[in-house]
Amino acid sequence: MEAIEELAVQPCTSSLYLRPFRLSYRQNGTKKFWDFMRTHDSVSILIFNTSRQCFVVVKQFRPAVYMCEVERHHPQLFQNQDKESFPSLENPLPAAVGVTYELCAGIVDKPGLSLEEIACEEVLEECGYRVSIEDLRRITSYRSGVGVTGSRQTLFYAEVNDQMRTSGGGGQPEEGELIEVVEIPLEESMKFAYDETFPKTMGVIFSFMWFHSNIAPKLPKK
Repeated sequence: MEAIEELAVQPCTSSLYLRPFRLSYRQNGTKKFWDFMRTHDSVSILIFNTSRQCFVVVKQFRPAVYMCEVERHHPQLFQNQDKESFPSLENPLPAAVGVTYELCAGIVDKPGLSLEEIACEEVLEECGYRVSIEDLRRITSYRSGVGVTGSRQTLFYAEVNDQMRTSGGGGQPEEGELIEVVEIPLEESMKFAYDETFPKTMGVIFSFMWFHSNIAPKLPKK
């Protein structure tokens, strides 16, 4: 996962996932504009394995996170945004700075499928557990990237056990996915959530807090 090489930054002239726009408008009599991007909505799933009393999350390299760290260390890289080419990345940072812990998730890009069906597919592809729509509990939905994309993510909860695992997961290599499945023991989950040495999404922190407020009190006492 961390064998990253031949790094090269270049302008993005077209994308299957991002579409940049500028909105001009008048608010309370003041003329304004705002740059934004349209992208897909998404689903995410908090997975709890009842056999081993642990959360199942994923770990993967995120180029956007990596480049944020690169810019923090080498701010001159993006100073001239009008260039058609960027300086080569000499002595690049280790790939580990771009690896994050996340909930199992996926974009909503299949018009014929419901959010629940997409969530079930993602759980199987990324984590290897076969769940049904009936196994899902909708927690809530929220906006992410409100200043840039405004996309909606819908969060589900699913309980699984060892008998429901049919593969090792890991995503779909043909789509460029390289995902590691990670188990976080329940008793260590809140320590993990607030440990900044493990880069993670807000979805992980929020969903762990939701679990401890709504599910943990109902678990059998040891």
